[in-house]
Amino acid sequence: MAVPKKKTSKAKTRARRASNWSLKVPPRSTCPQCAQVKVPHRVCGNCGHYGGRQVIDVA
Repeated sequence: MAVPKKKTSKAKTRARRASNWSLKVPPRSTCPQCAQVKVPHRVCGNCGHYGGRQVIDVA
């Protein structure tokens, strides 16, 4: 079995683990009705449309 020659420092270990903790930018798309930026597969908060029809009444 392979044995490491040197001890891995705390900084090296934490830096390796922290790479998975970084926040990702959520995907964005544009609403076909009002052309506002929205999250894909969600009702548009500006106009209330989803899938080509009015889903919620936004006043």
